[in-house]
Amino acid sequence: MFAQCNQQSFGFHPLGRRDVVARFDGGKISSDAGGLLLRETERITSILHQFAGCFTDHRDPELIEHTVDELVAQRVYALTLGYEDINDHDDLRHDPLLAVMVGKKDPLGTQRTRLQDKGKALAGKSTLNRLELTPVRANAKSRYKKITLDRHNVQRLFTDIFLQSYKRSPKRIVLDMDATDDSIHGHQSGRFFHGYYKNYCYLPLYIFCGEHLLCARMRPANIDASAGSVKELQRIVGQIRKRWPTIQIVIRADSGFCREAIMTWCEANDVDFVLGLAKNERLVQEIESEPAQANCQYDETRQSARVFKDFRYQTLDSWSRSRRVIGKAEHLTRGANPRFLVTTLSAEAFDARPLYEDEYCARGEMENRIKEQQMCLFADRTSAATMRANELRLWFSSVAYTLLNALRRLGLKDTSMARARCDTIRLKLLRIGAQVCITFRKVWVSMSESCPYRRIFQRVFDNLVGTRPISLRC
Repeated sequence: MFAQCNQQSFGFHPLGRRDVVARFDGGKISSDAGGLLLRETERITSILHQFAGCFTDHRDPELIEHTVDELVAQRVYALTLGYEDINDHDDLRHDPLLAVMVGKKDPLGTQRTRLQDKGKALAGKSTLNRLELTPVRANAKSRYKKITLDRHNVQRLFTDIFLQSYKRSPKRIVLDMDATDDSIHGHQSGRFFHGYYKNYCYLPLYIFCGEHLLCARMRPANIDASAGSVKELQRIVGQIRKRWPTIQIVIRADSGFCREAIMTWCEANDVDFVLGLAKNERLVQEIESEPAQANCQYDETRQSARVFKDFRYQTLDSWSRSRRVIGKAEHLTRGANPRFLVTTLSAEAFDARPLYEDEYCARGEMENRIKEQQMCLFADRTSAATMRANELRLWFSSVAYTLLNALRRLGLKDTSMARARCDTIRLKLLRIGAQVCITFRKVWVSMSESCPYRRIFQRVFDNLVGTRPISLRC
């Protein structure tokens, strides 16, 4: 006979002659003890504090129990730990370790004002959603929702954090741009059907520099993939050049961003670009002999073959000038696969093959970063009624990614997990069971002795403790 269960114990299948009995009587136990590493990362970077600074709190400070810094930290830490919905916080508000991470001086919630809040140190969903649902023009006279957001400062924040991560100016950086679909299944504002993705979605714009997120902008899906790119580039490049005046900046994107406005702006502002170029009959004619060469190589080796051609090209009416184009004649098992790109980089600096294979194809790594944010940090949980609220959810996810990336950069360096994905970091280092004991003088966190990643945890802790706080100058 298997289990007979009551409210106190659970009798599972026995182990030989031993009964297996489980109870919820272990005391204050958390499954997320590794989150303390994120708290240490925040000490170094102040990412959450800077993000909270983008909000203005019009509430009466004498009447509140949760500051904006605490609300923001609670929301972002929960995302990093794998709690994707705001509803989760009605249970998480009991977790003393999350309260320690957030910075609650009373992590057990024993000093809460209302009787029904005793033992709940953190905010519930009704309080947290005020961050998302406060109207634009809310002020101190508003009745309920009074926490407003300066969206312009949030957009600048990600570039500021990127700049703060460098002690000295690099000689060259590459900015990757891409758009992706964020499927929606309700009737949210800004909902449109997208023919390419074949569903109703938003079309957020992302800009990365390596693993650093510089832009996450929510957009409706009834626009061109490149819409708004010039405006974002003006802001980002302006911030970077203000700090690093002489740096070389290269823009990299697929053919969805090969637009005259973007190329003209780059050429006028001393910014190089490498952009995919959609094929047409004139381009295919330019590489008329190269496909035959690639086909011959394939017939000889039975392996994919590539032949490149470097030439000047100008469209009939949409381009203002001729530009350098690289044509790739490729023959695969399934047949010919011609591709093209346009660039401002000179032939002296980059030959055709390395320009395509090493420079342009490296943009595929950005797609992995977008997948991390959507699959691991729930950037696609955009079920709020308004597009404005959904954009804030995207930014919460983006800040969570930025914080985890800082942990990866500062704490995981020189370890076997230096390039681990966000969900791998969460699984192996953050989701560690521990008993939490809070006394007058100390918070004791007794982590599981059987944790298989103790040595890496120790290494990460040593890296973080030995790192000084980053200067916020930008």
